[in-house]
Amino acid sequence: MIDEKEQQINGLTLHTITTDKYKTNTLVLKMKAPLEAEFVTQRALLPYVLQSETKNYPSSTILRTFLDGLYGASLNVDLSKKGEYHVITIRVEIANELFLKDKTPLLNKAITLLSDIILSPVLENGVFKSSTVEKEKRSLKQRIQAVYDDKMRYSNLRLVEEMCKGEPYQLHVNGRIDDIEKISAQSLYEYYHKVIAEDEIDLYIIGNIDPTEVEKMVSSCFKFSNQIKSQPPTSTDKKISNVNEVIEKEDVKQGKLNIGYRTNTTYSDPDYDALQVFNGIFGGFSHSKLFINVREKESLAYYAASRVESHKGLLMVMSGIEFKNFDKAVTIIKEQMDAMLQGDFTDETLSQTKAVIKNQLLETIDTSRGVAEVLYHNVISMKKRSIDEWMNGIQEVTKEQVIEVGKKIELDTIYFLTGMEAAE
Repeated sequence: MIDEKEQQINGLTLHTITTDKYKTNTLVLKMKAPLEAEFVTQRALLPYVLQSETKNYPSSTILRTFLDGLYGASLNVDLSKKGEYHVITIRVEIANELFLKDKTPLLNKAITLLSDIILSPVLENGVFKSSTVEKEKRSLKQRIQAVYDDKMRYSNLRLVEEMCKGEPYQLHVNGRIDDIEKISAQSLYEYYHKVIAEDEIDLYIIGNIDPTEVEKMVSSCFKFSNQIKSQPPTSTDKKISNVNEVIEKEDVKQGKLNIGYRTNTTYSDPDYDALQVFNGIFGGFSHSKLFINVREKESLAYYAASRVESHKGLLMVMSGIEFKNFDKAVTIIKEQMDAMLQGDFTDETLSQTKAVIKNQLLETIDTSRGVAEVLYHNVISMKKRSIDEWMNGIQEVTKEQVIEVGKKIELDTIYFLTGMEAAE
């Protein structure tokens, strides 16, 4: 289904995916390092500083004008947590010159630009430009603040903080607001050198391309030292002696009930497919138990759903409820988990869930950036698995396997954000 070639070039891993499905070529650069409190905020700031300007395009206006001149090429960055790794992603999407009358070597320009962004930042007095760093610090503050203002995202953040205390995963992807002031152009530039020397770097180039040509271009544009591969974070298998319950009060109109479980199963485990199906039946979709029983039948929740963190081994339930319904909602959510372990779901629900998971996967790989995201699971988990294998794996999951994987799931933390006026 997807033809991925992989090779090491000058300290990075190049993944070429040749397909005539898209009219554009997409470059996705992934840089990963362990999540660490000392660096998490600098790392959240760095890609935004890098994408602002480069030595060849020394202001954001000049850079954006250059992109517009390339038939409206797009450039964006983001950050994610994958298990206990902190991943920087930089994407460039550009028209494929095969479809244009004008034969400008667009792909070469895109690869060169990406290399400029990473390896040729604008410097002032031998470090990053302080005006750019200060501007991006203000934006980072706003991004962190936005999570606090959105109570749905905030309650999920608080669940993770409480559930993963003392583990790297408790750190937020955008870092900590209190760290921002301390970052200077000098300290960020020093951290940048650490990233260039130590990050594990993967570059995906997807489109109607000639892999041999692409290899030559990448080889001439990217030169990283022999990467000191960061050691994978040690997995923290937490022993749960009792369930952690946290209730916080804020001026909110709707209660947010978030429940965290340890799945003791991750992407690299043989029963990961069964876990995906388990989550789909439990709370992943509109036909799932949480949606039907907590939201529809009992009218207890404005929303109720669950999702799995594939590389950390967490399953998280998110729901919005009235303050007074806390005990009842917790009870009914626990009942849905028990029902799963009893095998209280039909073969029809099992088939429907598999079909929805497979459709989701097909939808994801319908976009070139989705292809890169799906394939990158293999890098994080250090387990090679094609998309066909994933599809077949889902199809072959049995009811017994869903029940068995469910038996490994342990309740860890119940977090409830309630209103000031809620009964004591």
